[in-house]
Amino acid sequence: MNRRELLLGSAAAGLANALPAQQPKTPVQQPKTPEFTGLNGRPPVPERHFRSAVIEDAMAEVCAGISSPELAKIFTNCFPNTLDTTVFPGTRQGKPDTYVITGDIDAMWLRDSSAQVWPYLQFASKDEALSGLLEGVIRRQARLIQIDPYANAFTRYTDDPPLSWALHDRTAMRPGVGERKWEIDSLCYPVRLAHGFWKATGSTAPFDELWMGAATRIVATFREQQRLSGPGPYHFQRESLEPTGTLELNGYGNPVKPNGLICSGFRPSDDACTYPLFVPANLFAALTLERIGEISATVYNKQAFAQECRQFARQIRSAVMQYGTIHHATWGQILAYEIDGYGNSLAMDDANAPGLLSLPYLGLLRQNDPLYSRTRAFALSLNNPYFFRGSAGEGIGGPHIGLGYIWPMSITMRALTSAKEEEIVTCLRTLCTTTVGTAFMHESFQKDNPADYTRPWFAWANGLFGELILKLHRERPTLLRQFTVHA
Repeated sequence: MNRRELLLGSAAAGLANALPAQQPKTPVQQPKTPEFTGLNGRPPVPERHFRSAVIEDAMAEVCAGISSPELAKIFTNCFPNTLDTTVFPGTRQGKPDTYVITGDIDAMWLRDSSAQVWPYLQFASKDEALSGLLEGVIRRQARLIQIDPYANAFTRYTDDPPLSWALHDRTAMRPGVGERKWEIDSLCYPVRLAHGFWKATGSTAPFDELWMGAATRIVATFREQQRLSGPGPYHFQRESLEPTGTLELNGYGNPVKPNGLICSGFRPSDDACTYPLFVPANLFAALTLERIGEISATVYNKQAFAQECRQFARQIRSAVMQYGTIHHATWGQILAYEIDGYGNSLAMDDANAPGLLSLPYLGLLRQNDPLYSRTRAFALSLNNPYFFRGSAGEGIGGPHIGLGYIWPMSITMRALTSAKEEEIVTCLRTLCTTTVGTAFMHESFQKDNPADYTRPWFAWANGLFGELILKLHRERPTLLRQFTVHA
């Protein structure tokens, strides 16, 4: 069994039994996990994991400006989904500590947990409890990174078993690790969240020695995976019918010629990289190093470490521009998705972020950068082998689910990175008509049959959709007032 084959029923059963009795474990008061299915709207109020009057008021304000009842219902379901169903706030040693599941999988992905709570940052300064919940996510992530900076997912407690599909992985599994797939972005998203929390609230509460220890591990891990003097310590093998579930060549992946970029074993989809120099994630790493440098200099007064981070970031950016661009016969000079340093490159995009489409959303390139404009046009064309067009809509998918399956996340990201109202409206209409009555975002849907979908409970996609509607409420309120699901 692997992540693709996970059934919602077995996931719900796993969640219900996820609190072993023994100590020492974080002494928290866990909310009851609801029998949430993603089919019947929000859970009843008493079963919601976290409630915020500030969030509810903001939702009411946004919905008052939406003319479409269908769109308002989807927003009302999706935006609070992480708070309603996936957060487990508590304390550890007197400090906030928050465990966050992805939805139908009882594990905390560093990437997903960061992305799931990101849309709530803008409300943190108005809600002390919400601010504490977010601080708890940041603190737990810092602790998890120090358990293993190469892991992508972690269990609730250190003596819980790994995820079922990771039990027999050939890699250096450690207590508390749910899955150990090395993905550059797993170390980027927590820094994005911590930096964003600092900027949104002005609070430096999460920035203790634990966080700095995690930041130091991040930089050291990035250095190791430049592979300037060998492959480094990380390797991973799994017996799988899916070749994207394991790494070739004794678990180190395909060979690279070192050029200053960082190697990644896997993509944010949890699929193996074809070529380990994953370009979008390297741009994310460069910004991550700059953010660590800013925090180190301003909060910790560690000027030498800050300078090291900034220099490292410049090295990566320079290498991306030197080696990470390719000439496409139709679109001209664009960014590659992956390269190997030997001259081989992969021209594609995947629905997950970071990817080519999501670069300006993550602050990695400007939306009006000509290089991004050409790259975006490629990613949203049939020249991208994972761009699909069907009777239900069009969008980007990826090898994780398979050919012909569009991820709503990619449609949301297309709207978030668009400057054209007509394109945004088309995206909204596709998103509304492909929930097939559930009023939630799914992981993917078949391009000609949206009733054929995966993962009815996928909190990252739900939150991203909510973030889009909030952005439109701020920037394009007329669009929401005039929007109709059907043209």
